Amino acid sequence: MPKVKTNSSAKKRFKVTGTGKITHQKSFKRHILTKKSTKRKRHMRIDGVVAKPNMHFVQRLLRLK
Repeated sequence: MPKVKTNSSAKKRFKVTGTGKITHQKSFKRHILTKKSTKRKRHMRIDGVVAKPNMHFVQRLLRLK
């Protein structure tokens, strides 16, 4: 049997924590930052956690299940 490959775009976008949660970078932080408040930009620095309804799909992309 051939090996099953991990999705290349998914492995660049998601990271698995030690406790098994999957984190991702928050969106809207690349450009047009002048109109966004400092508080909003600060909260975008923190990694987001993949929501439970999407968890199964992301795990399949990363070949965790």
